[in-house]
Amino acid sequence: MTARTALIVRGGWDGHQPVEATEVFVPFLETNGFDIRIEESPAVYADADEMAAIDLIVQSVTMSEAGHDEVMGLRAAVEAGTGLTGWHGGIADSYRASSDYLQLVGGQFVTHPSRRPDLLVEGAHENNYLDYTVQITDLGKRHPITEGVDDFTLTTEQYWVLHDDLNDVLATTTHPTQPWHPWHRPIVSPAVWTRLWGKGRIVVTTPGHTPEVLEHPSVRTIIERGMLWATRTASAS
Repeated sequence: MTARTALIVRGGWDGHQPVEATEVFVPFLETNGFDIRIEESPAVYADADEMAAIDLIVQSVTMSEAGHDEVMGLRAAVEAGTGLTGWHGGIADSYRASSDYLQLVGGQFVTHPSRRPDLLVEGAHENNYLDYTVQITDLGKRHPITEGVDDFTLTTEQYWVLHDDLNDVLATTTHPTQPWHPWHRPIVSPAVWTRLWGKGRIVVTTPGHTPEVLEHPSVRTIIERGMLWATRTASAS
């Protein structure tokens, strides 16, 4: 049997530790029969011949930029059946200047609310670490990615995401109202979603600010299951 090929694309903002974060999942991919290719920029997306051989893309590129040809190459590969997945800013806060990319993934990070003002320390990442719950939706309770995963709590960045109705939301998180924030009612934001694009499957998981968060049993289970679910299927070949 021909091995499946996973392309890891990593880079962008160093604060999300793209190398360390993606290395967490290399053994899982190898155990599941993937040949792994690693690229440090999205330039490979513009190479149609190379992309045609990829069954799964794992992207971890926060912010940064991708050229028009690169984004359109990524879109074409997913439309033809290549799976796309990632976590946190590596997929939900990539290539902010590209509306074509944002349409593909279906959600864009806009903020992670902070702690109380009296707890803030200038420049500290922990300013945005909150205790919050990831709640599995009714769809998520019967989806192969999240089935059997109970609601769980994290202490890390809680992503507020702008999104659209093409997403199938498997888990959500709720941003409460607080006296120091300007919104007037709780905001429910997707925390895990899937998206069908042509013959391809996309999975986005918003927790994952550090490798330690990625090692949380529920987060890791969701990401690993999502990798297998997103991978090119026989009908997409």
